[in-house]
Amino acid sequence: MKTEEKSDKIAGANEVKLKGDNPFLHVIRSTGYSIEGLASALKHEMAFRMEFILALILVPVALLLPVSLVLSLALVSSVLIVLMVELLNSAIETTIDYISLKQHPLAKRAKDIGSAAVFLALLNCGIWWVYAILSVG
Repeated sequence: MKTEEKSDKIAGANEVKLKGDNPFLHVIRSTGYSIEGLASALKHEMAFRMEFILALILVPVALLLPVSLVLSLALVSSVLIVLMVELLNSAIETTIDYISLKQHPLAKRAKDIGSAAVFLALLNCGIWWVYAILSVG
């Protein structure tokens, strides 16, 4: 079987289409899966819990700071980006651990790259917050 045919079959296998399924039900189910993912990350991922708690503090502060709306949105977005990247990093790490708990250089590389992405998201967030604090003071 050609590689292209395999990838088409794999892609098709992931699409669950029930007879009579409508877009509204799809959105409801997808939202449920997203909530399950957030709950799972909060339960199993310490780094995500810490960043989530920080987000619960920083988002209201960003909205209350005496800065422009654009800067407030940049602050909120920077915090949300940290959460998104952390979720992706956790998904990568969980998948690697599911495949094998044995140490392997490629598994280490994938985990390190995911960690680097989180670091850059945190750095981005920190830069925006320092800028906002300096612009207020």
